[in-house]
Amino acid sequence: MPDTVEALLPAELLDFLLCATPEAWCDAALANQELLLIDHAQCEKKAASTAMSLMYRYVDRPLLLTKMSQLAREELLHFEQVVKLMEARGVAYHHISASRYAEGLRSHVRRDDPDRLIDILIVGAFIEARSCERFARLIPRLDDELAKFYRTLVKSEGRHYEDYLMLARHFAAEPIDERIDFFAARERELIEAPDTVFRFHSGLPAAA
Repeated sequence: MPDTVEALLPAELLDFLLCATPEAWCDAALANQELLLIDHAQCEKKAASTAMSLMYRYVDRPLLLTKMSQLAREELLHFEQVVKLMEARGVAYHHISASRYAEGLRSHVRRDDPDRLIDILIVGAFIEARSCERFARLIPRLDDELAKFYRTLVKSEGRHYEDYLMLARHFAAEPIDERIDFFAARERELIEAPDTVFRFHSGLPAAA
């Protein structure tokens, strides 16, 4: 089966996102593979941190604790794998500034629970879904080693997207479709708007 986005990802995930990653971002990623790997490592570390923070804040929700514990372990394993891959390629891991993406989504999270938790989980679903979509778009264009690694990530990050969305629906007292639509629109704006900084979740390269 060819490595097309449609073959790699379920239709539900693609429908969840309102837009595809711009081709200009894919071109920038191929031209900045070292930076892509460094930011990818940071994203995995941040994802684990987010899961851990939810575990500390919502100790009375066993389903959330179980899912976030599993997610944190997987994200930290991915972090280790990216760092090892970088080391093998002679890419030095160092701190870089975060993209506007995650904070741009989280700026719309409501302040008080239970709405706050629902929004955080929805945002998590979008971050994981977009990660999957970007891995899938890059896989056909990468060297065999990196493409193979990203194929494994598509499967696990897809589960993370499903878990976040499942938890959001599980803990919500009412349907969350309108809230999902709201964040979907904000996510699309961040992906399609010009962005002066290249990162794994950055928007349209400003020079494009």
